[in-house]
Amino acid sequence: MRVAVIGATGNVGTSLVQSLVDDPEVESIVGIARRMPELSLPKVEWHLADVAHSELVPHLRGADAVVHLAWLIQPSRDEATTHAVNVDGSRRVFEAAARADVPRVVYASSVGAYSPGPKDRAVDESHPTGGIDTSFYSRHKAEVERILDDFESRHPDISVARLRPALIFKGDAASGIRRLFAGPFLPNALLRRTLIPVVPALPGLRFQAVHSLDVGDAYRLAVKGKTTGAFNVAAEPVLDPDQLGRLLGARPVGLSPKLVRAVTDATWHARVQPTPPGWLDMALNVPIMDTLRAREELGWTPRFTADQALMELLDGMREGRGMQTPPLRPGGDGPLRIREIAHGVGARSF
Repeated sequence: MRVAVIGATGNVGTSLVQSLVDDPEVESIVGIARRMPELSLPKVEWHLADVAHSELVPHLRGADAVVHLAWLIQPSRDEATTHAVNVDGSRRVFEAAARADVPRVVYASSVGAYSPGPKDRAVDESHPTGGIDTSFYSRHKAEVERILDDFESRHPDISVARLRPALIFKGDAASGIRRLFAGPFLPNALLRRTLIPVVPALPGLRFQAVHSLDVGDAYRLAVKGKTTGAFNVAAEPVLDPDQLGRLLGARPVGLSPKLVRAVTDATWHARVQPTPPGWLDMALNVPIMDTLRAREELGWTPRFTADQALMELLDGMREGRGMQTPPLRPGGDGPLRIREIAHGVGARSF
């Protein structure tokens, strides 16, 4: 079996590639990224391509399946750039797969594609995917869901699956995740558990997480399977202020969502941190997901709890962990992260 992975060098891509390498039924892997990694793995051949501009068909010919993971979270201040990659680039990937006669497409959707939903019960994959209007990430995920709906209707001969994971963490992605969401002014040393005295207790702050290695395995199972449609992917337990307090030995403190949103907005506009307030809106409004379908129809079982995934990320951020790929490389931004600052916090595509 030959599998093409678009976006193979990021948090999920590296986990999926490793899962495919370990699978004896997978004979070769085409790892496609816009920058070449310093990573050599058996079965893997690296190809350079940008989903927004490059000719993709030659990279996909001969593949039994293509997994589309490529996505921009930064620059958060330039939606024209993120839309060109996330939405227009996804459309180009799907059409290239059809022209290359790839029989199976697996797409990385997200919990962020969902419309606002309940926090006190879990929803299945039939919940509407209209996104959260104030989040560009969520809007883009919802828009690509519609593009994929249309693609499926026009190409009934192509088997399509879409995975909707929760927040995805691993220690080896810590440097990349910190750059994307925290920015250069957060000292890694402050992420020591004993130095986090309180956690915000916001109404609606209940979310799910999953370890990147488990997500990679879910994509591998989706590649090898024939089941179509959407699959929710998340681990237990659901994380809320009480659970976070127990994990961190911290005290939940009630805060106003309006106040937290205002602070997030102000610090983003002041270029202190790279995350716009739409991410907070998304966290407070997307539903809790039921993962029964992934467990029963893909045969997926997470090896890590949501607690373990989160704590591994925090430990990895404190230790400055990463991998030898451009999105995840540790220490690649110069002394005191000067390159992050010089390029503008939230204005650079990592």
